[in-house]
Amino acid sequence: MAQRIRTFWKGHLRLALVSIPVRLLTALQREKDISFHQVHRESKQRIRYEKVAPGVGPVDKEEIVHGYEVEPGEYVLLEDEELDNLKLATRHTIELVQFVDACEIDPLYFDRPYFVLPDGEDADEGFRVVRDALREEKKVGIGQLTMRGRENLVALKPSGKGMMVETLRYAEEIKDADKVFADVGGSRLRQDLIHMAKDLIRQRASPFDPTEYKNHYAEALRELVRSKLKGGKGVEVGEDELEESRGKVIDFTDALKRSVERAGSSRAAARETKPASRKKPARAASRRR
Repeated sequence: MAQRIRTFWKGHLRLALVSIPVRLLTALQREKDISFHQVHRESKQRIRYEKVAPGVGPVDKEEIVHGYEVEPGEYVLLEDEELDNLKLATRHTIELVQFVDACEIDPLYFDRPYFVLPDGEDADEGFRVVRDALREEKKVGIGQLTMRGRENLVALKPSGKGMMVETLRYAEEIKDADKVFADVGGSRLRQDLIHMAKDLIRQRASPFDPTEYKNHYAEALRELVRSKLKGGKGVEVGEDELEESRGKVIDFTDALKRSVERAGSSRAAARETKPASRKKPARAASRRR
């Protein structure tokens, strides 16, 4: 039985007239990350941030809309409901429109991995048929998928008994390598130096095993924390003022899940949800800061 992990996205995998219910799970172990909170040294209180408008002061969440900058200083304002009502087929469907060899995709384009599982017993057979066909043909399926207000280019490939979707960066998001490396070298290299470098590479060549590599910084950081605790240097940090904001994070997660699973979110879900990045969900949309 598959490990019980929170579903990140639910929808359909479509190949021509075949539509297979699937769900996506994040492939990353977030609990392994090392994260910090900011704390005021003197008062031992957690630092919190307020949303403020110049000349107005702190503003409530309900008073905030999304602004898309069309020219410097000129914005088009968009409401949550307007963004939720955009009719994009990729909000609930991954349609495979092309198949390529995996080696054709430069690793620079790969962004974030997700595991794909069949959603329900009726989806199992079709899921496994697509998985095995991709594996035997040694191909990767290309499609698009909308998540968190962004339409992503994605690659689908077999992964063990299941499949994996990896979001891809669009071409306009990648810098022109020829321009970046324009000033690198030019003179002819000595062949004996190249041969020596090749010898070193051959000597250290072996199959890649990711379990052989450890995050030394994370281990050192955990040891530092343990030593401080043993030395009696743990302190209590006041968080009373943060209880409300912590609750909103939980509501955000639940609301995000509901908005993905349903054809459209209700106004109540929209009031509880603050998208991580709600911008114009078009293929060529850029990430404005």
